[in-house]
Amino acid sequence: MSKSLTKNQILVLDTLKAAPKPQTAYSLLEQLKEHGLKAPPQIYRALEKLLALGLIHKLESINSFVACQHSDCAHQIAGFVICDGCDQVSEIIDDNLESQIRSVAKTAGLVPKKSTMEIHGLCHSCKGSEA
Repeated sequence: MSKSLTKNQILVLDTLKAAPKPQTAYSLLEQLKEHGLKAPPQIYRALEKLLALGLIHKLESINSFVACQHSDCAHQIAGFVICDGCDQVSEIIDDNLESQIRSVAKTAGLVPKKSTMEIHGLCHSCKGSEA
């Protein structure tokens, strides 16, 4: 990895990469206590840096974090589909979506720095189990 990360940042990033579902800051703290992370500010500082580097994303609607599913994500506009049944999250990288969001922002006289779209619903597995 070309970016220089601290021990805490590496621990948080590795935990998010291995997690099957989005993680809250407090769930990360609980998992990383045995590695010496004992206070919320340690987690939040690591998350802040990883967000700034584009290595993770924050899902605002569920106040959780996921590792970027693309190496060295350079996208300032990201989309996510979130299953409300099983909590699975998939990152969407779509040039058309990004172009449309930039166009809407331009029409409004805004230069977007960051945008995250979150779509909630049920995945095929959870929708099938509803029947």
